[in-house]
Amino acid sequence: MLYECYGGGTAFVLPPLPTMPQPSDVSQVLLSVGSLVGREVDLDAFLQTLVDRIAITMQADRGTLWLLDPARGELFSRAAHLPEVSQIRVKLGQGVAGHVAQAGESVNVPEPRGERLFFADIDRMTGYRTTSLLAVPLRDTEGAIYGVLQVLNKRGAERFTEEDIERLTVIAGQVGTALQSTSLYQELKRAKDQPQAPVGYFFNRIIGESPQLKSIYRLVQKAAPTDATVLLRGESGCGKELFARAIHVNGPRRDKPFVKVDCAALPATLIENELFGHEKGAYTGADHRVPGKFEAADSGTVFIDELGELPLPVQGKLLRVLQDREFERVGGTQTVKVDVRIVAATNRDLMKMVSEGKFREDLYYRIKVVEMVLPPLRERGGEDIERLARHFVATAAKRHRLETPRLSAAALERLKTYRWPGNVRELENCVESAVVLCEGEILEEHLPLPTVDRGAPAPATGSTEPTVSANPAGLLPLAEVERHHILRVLESVKGNRTAAAKVLEIGRNTLARKLKEYGFADEA
Repeated sequence: MLYECYGGGTAFVLPPLPTMPQPSDVSQVLLSVGSLVGREVDLDAFLQTLVDRIAITMQADRGTLWLLDPARGELFSRAAHLPEVSQIRVKLGQGVAGHVAQAGESVNVPEPRGERLFFADIDRMTGYRTTSLLAVPLRDTEGAIYGVLQVLNKRGAERFTEEDIERLTVIAGQVGTALQSTSLYQELKRAKDQPQAPVGYFFNRIIGESPQLKSIYRLVQKAAPTDATVLLRGESGCGKELFARAIHVNGPRRDKPFVKVDCAALPATLIENELFGHEKGAYTGADHRVPGKFEAADSGTVFIDELGELPLPVQGKLLRVLQDREFERVGGTQTVKVDVRIVAATNRDLMKMVSEGKFREDLYYRIKVVEMVLPPLRERGGEDIERLARHFVATAAKRHRLETPRLSAAALERLKTYRWPGNVRELENCVESAVVLCEGEILEEHLPLPTVDRGAPAPATGSTEPTVSANPAGLLPLAEVERHHILRVLESVKGNRTAAAKVLEIGRNTLARKLKEYGFADEA
């Protein structure tokens, strides 16, 4: 079977190829892209760059990365030199790639004509003439095959050699290991257990295929290659920082600093100093010049989180940076020029703040050159929640050196029906807690979620209007959900505040402040 299948975005060109590696220099194949594996890159662009460099190293005319779709018993080309078609799918056992995936053995075809394994329909469809072919399996750390790496037409020779087989096998081992650190690998595993939802992904570490999220992906793909200022809006915990990093990593400043400033974590009196730095003698204790975040991020990106917490006097200085790319340090008179891109995020209603005089109108319109409104998790649907949950189960198990537990049907249904006031961050922490506390299978009882009274009585017959309770039975305010989860995490790490702060992905001082609000004394 052979047909086209249109997949995810392929919008970006990653960094230019370095000096071409020599064929024997296998260790260099992944070095130039290895740093991208753990970042929010466009996966199609990443994989295509990887295949380009493998083809160069193997002195091959073309390369293809095939991935296994276990639910359909097929291989699909995810990254390939296929200008003629968008994607090719073959059945397991069909053609050389299908045979390699099924039998788990390398295949070297010096002359395809007359070779029983060669699937000539692909050449007929593309118009390309294959003269030699080498394919090896991709395996995960458990030895399971999840793809095939293939190169076509040895340059300057009639066939690939035994040395080429060994070289490509070593490369496949590197690639197989590297891809397991991406969200693509978790998506392939998820698709194995959930065949009704096809494999889908756009950016590494950003999980979701809902229509709302796909519209954000398209905006990121358009905005990232530019230097346009971006404003990310959305509820707390919906992934604003991940998207900010995706904008940076997929843009022209990807190799320059990405510097974050969390306005909510800093006292108002220190935010100006944090952003712009200070001169020696600016205030008591300022015994030397200290550069701020804008200087530290020169040529890169400054991510201003919780923009709505920025004090009015500092808003004016930020407006000047946006307009003129210049400022003065605190206590200084010398103008500092910077070349930075600004990405900001907020969960506040900035337009309302403008009408209340709490946010500058000119800054509001200047900073929303490109505006992205991220959807809350409850609006993204059950499939996205399942994708995220399975990804977080695997990630938490790996982090805590545990066997990956099963996710029971009851627990999964509970996750899908919960409203998630804390969004993706709450789901991640909930799943991590369950992974730590369960014994081989995550049951509903392992989920640290508030109990909801599902048997609440219906309104009395004859009511002209539905009765809406201000606080329905069993539902907790967001602050109480946060308190419950923080204490649960603290208990799971036996009171170690440093470990708890790491699990919660907040600063230790922030955790200490929250615990003090809950009535816990500071540590001695």
